Amino acid sequence: MVRLTILGSGSSGNCAVISTERTTLLLDAGLSAKQICLRLEACGFSLDMLDGILLTHEHQDHTGGIQVLSRKRKIPLFCTPLTQETLISGLGISMNAPWRLMSSGGAFEFQDLRIESFSVPHDAVDPVGFVISDEESRLGVLSDVGFVTNLIKDRLRNSDSLFIEANYDTQLLENDTKRPWSTKQRISSRHGHLSNEQAAELVREVAHEGLSHVVLGHLSDDCNEPVLAAKYIRQALDAAGAKDARVTCAERHKPTATIEVVRRRSSTTVSFCFATADESGQLALF
Repeated sequence: MVRLTILGSGSSGNCAVISTERTTLLLDAGLSAKQICLRLEACGFSLDMLDGILLTHEHQDHTGGIQVLSRKRKIPLFCTPLTQETLISGLGISMNAPWRLMSSGGAFEFQDLRIESFSVPHDAVDPVGFVISDEESRLGVLSDVGFVTNLIKDRLRNSDSLFIEANYDTQLLENDTKRPWSTKQRISSRHGHLSNEQAAELVREVAHEGLSHVVLGHLSDDCNEPVLAAKYIRQALDAAGAKDARVTCAERHKPTATIEVVRRRSSTTVSFCFATADESGQLALF
């Protein structure tokens, strides 16, 4: 069974753990290496347990800890060739790092997991979302994305749980006085981020009675509120007939409750961790 543990999610950094009985992967590494280590330990993991780091795209808030982590351990880095190129030139990560290149829109098997990637619209070189599954469970992952395409909806259908972004509330973004107009335009553009309304519409399109969890990530600290974001998603789930699905907003500064990615039948077990501090293509090996 696939499990999802969010170590932290927000504009300042994004990092999660995808784990099974055999495999432990980081999903992005946008926190500092120190924080990643602390939060891994708080949730019963360690760097030595990591089988790889799965990257959605190259932006700092998703890759900020990779340079230091790569020096500490030879952890395989799973990404597209364009993302690899950008990380080598931009972050100075060695060409000799244990890269594991994947095609955007391809799928590969890794230990007991099948990992499918799909292209998403965002202002990065080759951003992707993922569907991560084993024999028991199917997790849909959608990080930074400006608008929802038919491809996205097609890939996320039949997920047992979803981890998607709900970055901003439209009204709060419009009223924000800290961001210049150009930044607001970038955030709400077709290559920016999803609003609560857009996330809710996606959930309404792909939800089903067996959907167990919807975890919301990348909430803006200034232009969104967890209660508000969760309200939009709850309404969408109820409208789609997924009344028993749980909605969780990922924490920014500490780990969020670990969920078991399982199709809802009668009940779903949820475990918790607490922080003590602040796609068919073959996998190409570089």
